[in-house]
Amino acid sequence: MSTAVATPDQRATGSNALLVTMSVMAATVMQALDTTIANVALPHMQGALGATQDQISWVLTSYIVAAAIFMPLTGFLTERLGRKRLFTICVAGFTITSMLCGAAQSLEEMVIFRLLQGICGAALVPLSQAVLLDTYPKEKHGQAMAMWGVGVMVGPILGPFLGGWLTEYYDWRWVFYINVPVGVFTWFALTAFMEETPRNNSRRFDFTGFLFLAIALGALQMMLDRGETLDWFNSSEVIVEGLITAFAFYLFVAHIFTHKSPFIEPAIFKDRNFSIGLIFIFIVGIVLLATIALLPPFMQSLMGYSVMDVGTLLAPRGMGTMVAMMLVGRLSGKVDPRHLIFVGLCLTSLSLWEMTYYTTLTTQWEIVRNGVIQGFGLGFVFVPLSTVAFSTMQPQYRGIGTALFSLLRNIGSSIGISVVVTYLAHRSQINHGVFASYITPFSQPLNQAVSSGALDTSTLQGMAAINGKVTEQALTLAYLQDFRLMMYVTLVAMPLLLFMRGPQVSANKS
Repeated sequence: MSTAVATPDQRATGSNALLVTMSVMAATVMQALDTTIANVALPHMQGALGATQDQISWVLTSYIVAAAIFMPLTGFLTERLGRKRLFTICVAGFTITSMLCGAAQSLEEMVIFRLLQGICGAALVPLSQAVLLDTYPKEKHGQAMAMWGVGVMVGPILGPFLGGWLTEYYDWRWVFYINVPVGVFTWFALTAFMEETPRNNSRRFDFTGFLFLAIALGALQMMLDRGETLDWFNSSEVIVEGLITAFAFYLFVAHIFTHKSPFIEPAIFKDRNFSIGLIFIFIVGIVLLATIALLPPFMQSLMGYSVMDVGTLLAPRGMGTMVAMMLVGRLSGKVDPRHLIFVGLCLTSLSLWEMTYYTTLTTQWEIVRNGVIQGFGLGFVFVPLSTVAFSTMQPQYRGIGTALFSLLRNIGSSIGISVVVTYLAHRSQINHGVFASYITPFSQPLNQAVSSGALDTSTLQGMAAINGKVTEQALTLAYLQDFRLMMYVTLVAMPLLLFMRGPQVSANKS
């Protein structure tokens, strides 16, 4: 059976390889930015579109659900259409829908256009990864994944800063319009310099398998996105979505093991490095975006920073990631990637441990320094992980493999954000109850504060002020407990390195 992968003689060389790399990098950054850049602009969209807070959340939900459902289609569509044709169609569609999102005049239009944007953008990241793996020889895959990882990892980190800056000094619509010049450049560069891959029209589309997986992913993303708002399993909607997810996923697994030509061939999971890599990238997704979801509200609500200040202080985190990825690209082929991943996990755990000691008086230097360490650690994990996960994979599985790799990272991000936000609310309530139990007439520190005039227990205003202090401290501790939880998740991932195969040095030198 012919496969839709580029053969070595199809690889771009010299200036063509550089231009292909720049174009797929632009596509990666464009799509990765859109996972977080719109979050900052939501309050401004809400006023402009006349939507409630619950309604405006569909601007994010529609994009996330559409991208999750259509991302697994990347492998099949690559075989049927050819990688170049599919890539250019997706870039053109993403650019046009971004322009439509910026021009939307009602909530209904915005949700529809975001849905279409998610469909068009779903394949961009896995396609860009597959293109770079085929453009460069195996011994340079580490460098290729370093360049690709910059877009994937730095995009979500810089998204809130760029979104806040555009919203503050221009208009929220520029959050979407900024994609237009990038998309136009990418389309022309891909059209001119990218090589087409062979097409395989003999493979039939497994609609049943895709339908089961689409229902499972759609219901899961809906549950994760709306769970916190609806109080999770106290809501009948969330319960129904959870049951649909479990049943549809069970049917999908049963189907792929019994169908002659399944949507995803189970043989792909026999590759040990790839299967363990999926678990790793799931954990990376949790830590990457969960931290981004926690730090801005912590710094704004408890430390009093503005949106622009938060973006400025968090930007060095992305710089740390970029430097680490470039360094790892240089070390690829010289150092066992499993050792680099271990160093990255240690640095990430160290930064999260330091974050468990944050207070409302933590200095800007401590935030920047710790952010750089964490970005450095994530960069050391992501690039060698992307390399080793595909180092032993057969070329015919590369299209669906890159799609699954990106899908697990996105699912990890969604689950991570849902877990930390829920845990934050839960621990905040518990901490408030514990702290409030010390506010009694027999508390010596309280009596000393009242005697000095710092607190007043004789009036409602005074008691409200005390309750505000208790709430602030309870919430602060809840954030620190969330950071500790993510540290444990990172540490738990370390033993998985023992199950990964090392690089095949002889193959690389041949």
